[in-house]
Amino acid sequence: MLMTGAQYIESLRKLKTRVYMFGEKIDNWVDHPIIRPSINCVAVTYDLAQDPQYADLMTAKSSLTGETINRFAHLHQSADDLRKKVKMQRLCGQKTASCFQRCVGMDAFNAVFSTTFETDKKYGTKYHENFKKFLEKVQKEDLVVDGAMTDPKGDRGLAPHAQRDADLFVHIVERRDDGIVVRGAKCHQTGSINSHWHIIMPTQAMREEDKDYAVSFACPSDADGLYMVYGRQSCDTRKLEDGADVDLGNKQFGGQEALVVFDDVFIPNEYIFQAGEYDFAGMMVERFAGYHRQSYGGCKVGVGDVLIGAAALAAEYNGAQKASHVKDKLIEMTHLNETLYCCGIACSAEGYATEAGNYQIDLLLANVCKQNVTRFPYEIVRLAEDIAGGLMVTMPSETDFKSDLKVGRNGETIGEICNKYFAASPACTTEERMRVLRFLENICLGASAVGYRTESMHGAGSPQAQRIMISRQGNIEGKKELAKAIAGIK
Repeated sequence: MLMTGAQYIESLRKLKTRVYMFGEKIDNWVDHPIIRPSINCVAVTYDLAQDPQYADLMTAKSSLTGETINRFAHLHQSADDLRKKVKMQRLCGQKTASCFQRCVGMDAFNAVFSTTFETDKKYGTKYHENFKKFLEKVQKEDLVVDGAMTDPKGDRGLAPHAQRDADLFVHIVERRDDGIVVRGAKCHQTGSINSHWHIIMPTQAMREEDKDYAVSFACPSDADGLYMVYGRQSCDTRKLEDGADVDLGNKQFGGQEALVVFDDVFIPNEYIFQAGEYDFAGMMVERFAGYHRQSYGGCKVGVGDVLIGAAALAAEYNGAQKASHVKDKLIEMTHLNETLYCCGIACSAEGYATEAGNYQIDLLLANVCKQNVTRFPYEIVRLAEDIAGGLMVTMPSETDFKSDLKVGRNGETIGEICNKYFAASPACTTEERMRVLRFLENICLGASAVGYRTESMHGAGSPQAQRIMISRQGNIEGKKELAKAIAGIK
């Protein structure tokens, strides 16, 4: 059954998820003003799936049950599915101008599905069947699942087993007949608090001495021993101000990250997808990373569309829309944004079937996509800030614009003074100009920067992670042979 956004929000209230923020336990986290915008963002992925005009992008036919499901819970069955994934992500970015948080789960589904199939083939395990049954549950109940890969890692120069604190990587601390007990943490987890379940994956390739760290499993977000510490964002406490509106920029939507702690959490056998098969840890990591780097060619492009529109509005409200340099900057922003989209579509079009039957993107092109994402959004943001002007970061508060405190020689209030001196083109009111500038601040520097600019750098792996994969996938030796053949070198 496909849930609506309202049904999704109500489903969260049934969970007993433990959430901490600012040193306190947050009991009603669903309605907390800092957290709620990120929940609204996820709800959009449900409501769009209910809209007939978006059904082709937002829904799919399950390869497991034959039922119609939300595409965020789908196993890609073709290169066309991969392309639709990117188009769907762009649409969601356009509708929210933020991080809608379900991509990590979708990418985890597809990576774990194919990896468990190949693990079972070698070891005769039952991980693949475990995972299929779990995914059927997710699809049937239309759940949000957080895909969690990133461990704290501690000393990056040491392997997991060599760390001074063993808990810096999620690991198995006890093996029982009916399951395993795990301990550790996953950090920077997008949408973790807003998820019904979590899928945990290893964070890097492993060797035999790290086999206890080669672990993948699913667990409910309110499992005993699991709790989360909310990650704060720039300007987040603005949401706590009475009557906050204009100053929030993007009042309705936002992203979310958290530290997810596993304090001796029991995982039943039926939810285990890897438990010591260290030689398949790298495969799961590489496949998940590939899918997630493809994702950035969709979601960041959708947010980029909104950012470009906001910059164009700012130019119009400033009265500078006809300036040739402004037009050229908007062209450059569009060029960069569409280049990212091209990469997302290209790695999808070159997709191929795995042994398990679902489709994998072209890993080289996916890493090229994400490498560009670590650069182009920064230039897009720079140009947007250039067009907007310094007022984007020096403007008085919304409270000042509404103040009735008299300060002028003729009895003018602070609000009247602010509205007078920050008026610009007759195409807009002062408040409308203020709104678009605060919105740009939100995307470029504030809360949405986590879901756009900063995440563009570090999400799905830092730039060096992609460069390593590009080096592996780039086939330099093959290119040398091409040159030798044409140059006549034997």
